[in-house]
Amino acid sequence: MARNIYYTQVDYLEEYRGKSFEGEWPTIGEAFSITVSRFPDNEALKSLTPSFLSFTFREAYEKIAQIAYYIKSKGIKKGDNIAVCGKNSPQWALAYLAITFLGCVIVPLDHGLRNEELERLLDFGDVKGIFADEDKIQVNAPNLEFRISLECGDVFPYILDINGEKCTMAKVDSDDTAAILFTSGTTGNPKGVVLTHTNLVSDAFKMLRYMTLYPTDVVYAVLPIHHAYTMTAVFLQCMFSGACCLFGKKLVVPVILRELREAKVTMFLAVPIIYNRFLSSIMKGIEKEGRLKASLVHFLMELSGAIKKITGINLGKKFFGKSILKKASLDGIRVCISGGGPLPASTFRRFNQLGLDFVQGYGLTETSPVTHLNPVAAYKEESVGKIIPTLEQKIVDPDDEGNGVLYIRGSVVMKGYYKNPESTNEVLDEDGWFNTGDVGHIDKDGYLYITGRAKSVIVTEGGKNVFPEELEDKFQLYGEIEQISIIPYIGDKETKSEIIRAVVYPNPQLLKEKGMDETSKIISGIVEEVNRDLQSYKKITLVTVTDEPLPTTSTRKIKRFEVMKKFN
Repeated sequence: MARNIYYTQVDYLEEYRGKSFEGEWPTIGEAFSITVSRFPDNEALKSLTPSFLSFTFREAYEKIAQIAYYIKSKGIKKGDNIAVCGKNSPQWALAYLAITFLGCVIVPLDHGLRNEELERLLDFGDVKGIFADEDKIQVNAPNLEFRISLECGDVFPYILDINGEKCTMAKVDSDDTAAILFTSGTTGNPKGVVLTHTNLVSDAFKMLRYMTLYPTDVVYAVLPIHHAYTMTAVFLQCMFSGACCLFGKKLVVPVILRELREAKVTMFLAVPIIYNRFLSSIMKGIEKEGRLKASLVHFLMELSGAIKKITGINLGKKFFGKSILKKASLDGIRVCISGGGPLPASTFRRFNQLGLDFVQGYGLTETSPVTHLNPVAAYKEESVGKIIPTLEQKIVDPDDEGNGVLYIRGSVVMKGYYKNPESTNEVLDEDGWFNTGDVGHIDKDGYLYITGRAKSVIVTEGGKNVFPEELEDKFQLYGEIEQISIIPYIGDKETKSEIIRAVVYPNPQLLKEKGMDETSKIISGIVEEVNRDLQSYKKITLVTVTDEPLPTTSTRKIKRFEVMKKFN
């Protein structure tokens, strides 16, 4: 029975080729319509806050059609750019899919942008209409032909109330542009990544070769959905697999834990900082049980991890499912997915020891975004995984340790940057190879190891390259540190040689209890501890402790260059 339902994770498309779509890949709208025919009564879109809202695939399809008809009645035509700017919600998803049904181009915008930034992107992106939350919908943009609210308000039409007269939709091809995604931290000339239907659809399906998603799964979308990571790896994968996408609005651990329990979430996608906090809380709870019990738990974790790694048998859920995992609201989780930044190998290992299948991946907005995943059954803790099927990879100009710039080619690579051919030509060559700007190496089994960003590399006086991300990883499990950014510092103005500086925002509670002087001593002690295990040229020689949070993107990545400008 299970085989008849679940073998179709990727292969079912063959049954619909030539009937529901032509060519190698369906469009987003075609893939969603196929899912509606397969699982019409499955719950598709759901939120618990600020109020409960739920749509089955059939209900979502009907609402999407109504929205699309309404937009078309406003004079919108195929190829027009339409923005969506709001917090995670089913309404956001409905707007997204309605835009694809029309053959228009989705421009997802960060809800956290200031109004002037939003206005600049709407203008640069040639946006003709916008779906937005109430606090953004009145943004000054004279070229907009319609504004539709994602929240129930008094001034603009509410997305769940609108309904246009039925009409014929334009033919959409898989090579048509589906979305323009503005990368986080955009300054100066905006960089809009142009992605086709093939880019996004092929990426969502290729990931399923390494990570099974069942129509019975409930997947938690708590990271901002405008970001390619959540958009493809959660939202689109759910829409193509018959799974339920649960929308969370707050990256606050107590809220996340409550919603994991209430919605019976089975798959959870987050960034490393969230998993590190979960793990820190779990390990502290274990230590509170006393030395004897803690020792037993650690022994069982090591045992379950070893058995799982060697045989694939997962004993962790049997050992810890009704105790540790239940207390942490993780007992119902089948798979945890980490992305958006480097994850400590120890975090990866401990989650697996506790019985949770843990998937770490890699990718960029320009690659739709995922290019690599650690297969659940054959993971390597230090690696970001193997390249997903049919994509190609190569390391260019490797050093003595095999580290060089990673290039990728295949169906997930963007068309280019919107209205920016110069930047496109800098990263995309005529043979289709995309320069990721990331440095790493590939082992004999094809697993990728990322060392750092080529553009953020620190060059020491001895000519050695130090990648900030590699050092920042060493601090992820220190609860005393809330944020850390490794940046270069000019140690000798004549030679312009760079030394390594750590800018640290400590745990606010620690700062409150100990004060700045004592906290600075504690942080310096931690840096000394980390330095002991580092090669001499990688040692941190200057530490700056600040009482203000470091600037971040909406996915909690620290804006390194803003830190450099402020502290240099």
